Amino acid sequence: MGPLVSRAQNPAIPVIGFVSTRSAKYAEPNVVAFGRGLAEAGYFEHDNVAIEYRWAEGHNDRVPTLMADLVRRPAHVIAAASTDVAVAAKQTTATIPIVFMSGGDPVKYRLVERLDRLGGKEMKATPRGRRGRSAAWRRDWMA
Repeated sequence: MGPLVSRAQNPAIPVIGFVSTRSAKYAEPNVVAFGRGLAEAGYFEHDNVAIEYRWAEGHNDRVPTLMADLVRRPAHVIAAASTDVAVAAKQTTATIPIVFMSGGDPVKYRLVERLDRLGGKEMKATPRGRRGRSAAWRRDWMA
């Protein structure tokens, strides 16, 4: 291997696996918001964190394969851009923290046992519209 090594291959830099059922084009607003949130918590892509994006391109049946790839990588954290992705992530790993954005009921989908007990190593949630709390949780993702 030559002297140039991708940051994603540098084990000293934490890797976030960002998984979406959409394509990169249609997920762009979520990716921008995600990057902004990471920056607020002091994480900058290509500087002190690597982000590996996986796109299902509208083929939800591909999500388990994409998730298995990140578990083998391994990612330090998995960011699930939808409820479907969070469910697949939970079925794939019990050791990598999963941060999910959900418009649905996370208890109904068995992502969490109770809403008042979020934040375990298994699952963390990013409630929509609660930026301050979300930013505080982001600092814990890499711990």
